[in-house]
Amino acid sequence: MLRSAVVLAALGVWTTATAAAVGSSAPHAAVSPSIEQRARTVDGFVIEHLPGGIGTPSDFEYEWEDVIFHSRVWETGPDPEGAFKVDLTVKTLRGAKLTDLEALKTFLVEYEEKDPAGWELRPVKIGPYDGLAAADEVFYFVSPGVAAEVSLDRTRFAESDLLDTATGFHPEA
Repeated sequence: MLRSAVVLAALGVWTTATAAAVGSSAPHAAVSPSIEQRARTVDGFVIEHLPGGIGTPSDFEYEWEDVIFHSRVWETGPDPEGAFKVDLTVKTLRGAKLTDLEALKTFLVEYEEKDPAGWELRPVKIGPYDGLAAADEVFYFVSPGVAAEVSLDRTRFAESDLLDTATGFHPEA
């Protein structure tokens, strides 16, 4: 329940049950030093490209199994039923267990509750980084202890938007 609550909170879904599960009454949103800084970075990573038509951003910080996540989630909504839809998520992952791309994949299989045999991934190069891509997400190993992931709504955006956004999401020089 706690892991589900943390994932829901990270996606901006905050309910009484979510709050009770994580022991809080409000989501933990990261506060950036300035609007300009917030608009262009997440946890020391630059955001150089965003697809058009994405919604409003929110920042989150959370931890699971000794890996710290910093994410920015863009959502559109509410729709006529009052629901919001996640358009795009960029996140950094930091933890000692992220030693290489295979270790990152193993961690994400468990975190995202994927079937390793059924998770169709293909190797990709994201700038100088080795990564793996699925239909709606790409993750890549940056350096020991540091990785990144980008996901987007493929019903609204093309694969090129996913890869362009990921390529533009990298550590500050």
